[in-house]
Amino acid sequence: MTDHSFDLVILGGGSGGYAAALRAAELGKTVALVEKDKVGGTCLHRGCIPTKALLHAAEVADAARDASAIGIRATFEGVDPAGVRAYREGIVAKKYKGLEGLVKARGITVVNGEGRLEAGPAVRVGDDLYRGTDVVLATGSYSRTLPGLEIGGRILTSEYALELDEIPRSVVILGGGVIGVEFASVWRSFGADVTIVEALDHLVPNEDVALSKGLERAFRRRGIQYSLGVRFQSATQTADAVIVNLEDGKTFTADYLLVAVGRGPASAGLGYEEAGVTIDRGFVITDERLRTGVDHVWAVGDIVPGLQLAHRGFQQGIFVAEEIAGLSPVVVPDAQIPKVTYSHPEVASVGLTEAQAADAHGADGIVAYEYNLAGNGKSEILGTSGIVKVVRAKDGPVLGVHLIGDRVGELITEGQLVVGWEAHPEDIAPYVHAHPTQSEALGEAFLALAGKPLHAL
Repeated sequence: MTDHSFDLVILGGGSGGYAAALRAAELGKTVALVEKDKVGGTCLHRGCIPTKALLHAAEVADAARDASAIGIRATFEGVDPAGVRAYREGIVAKKYKGLEGLVKARGITVVNGEGRLEAGPAVRVGDDLYRGTDVVLATGSYSRTLPGLEIGGRILTSEYALELDEIPRSVVILGGGVIGVEFASVWRSFGADVTIVEALDHLVPNEDVALSKGLERAFRRRGIQYSLGVRFQSATQTADAVIVNLEDGKTFTADYLLVAVGRGPASAGLGYEEAGVTIDRGFVITDERLRTGVDHVWAVGDIVPGLQLAHRGFQQGIFVAEEIAGLSPVVVPDAQIPKVTYSHPEVASVGLTEAQAADAHGADGIVAYEYNLAGNGKSEILGTSGIVKVVRAKDGPVLGVHLIGDRVGELITEGQLVVGWEAHPEDIAPYVHAHPTQSEALGEAFLALAGKPLHAL
């Protein structure tokens, strides 16, 4: 057995782990990054990046089909699964190579192998022990399933769906959250018949209900079917089909069933509880500054209760590295972290929904305004419909920004600044949005809430 000593040992090389490693190294710390697979984690290799590459391929397919509507003569001959896969894998490989180079340039020691937390604090990998003045837990998450629903064959999680070498003729998607609606969007653009089964009353149920209803209307126009408010009961598969049964007696048959019911924290069997770390339903419990109950042991990313987003992991990794270095970074609450669903159309939000704002401030203490993208020139050029919805405290700051429409994910950073800085619409109204851009739609909503609408009544 060999002992190694570092200022910081990080267990997990995904978004949160490698962000902590990069920032700590930048601050002069010696860093060991323990990863059993590839640095970059789920986001780079099996999540954010490859799925967004698929979504871009889907966007191109739709553009080719509809080219004649804008006077372009083009022929859509179909989707080449092998070509799409090569494109997607090329993107991932390039980003992975760049990340490897960055980690190497910062002098970070990458330890390949399965790690386990031990008292000290330390992380054991095989016969070697990596002791850290501080240890960061960043082991991420895995695709959940439901009791009695076994993954395999024609029943897939998102990781397996990415590896399909065919375009399904039909798919049932269990779960109408982010992963479910993104895959629904891709497969529909590729020509598949798609049905989403969501036990709650709306698609993307964590969003403001105006966005959920807008996405439901858009999906209906696209021919994406969905069942809402009825729970899944069972699924059986044959050699060439999956039969899905709901509790109300409805039955769906498709080539594949995608299970997209959320992600669970990857914390089991890693020595956390044995080392004294408090675990609740698999999640690592921390204080607001991401300290566990064990001295000098921290946790970041999907294993910490809250939003499971790569950019939240980045932020938390940077935060912990700076906290360890004594820089006292600012805590960013989950409500101020932007969310984007990259379907067609996109959904993006930050801050409180109208319902959450009403609960916090009273129904009479808030004002909500919706601006329709039909009034926005750039949205008309792009051929997208949707809305911008802004919620403010009455005579007070903006509490939430909610968007639906193609490419609106690029606008949500402005919303984050407005919500995070507790700006009033009157503060923002004098600032100019370039014309013609979709960002003008946000500007119009702020103008309206400031009492001086321009292109709205």
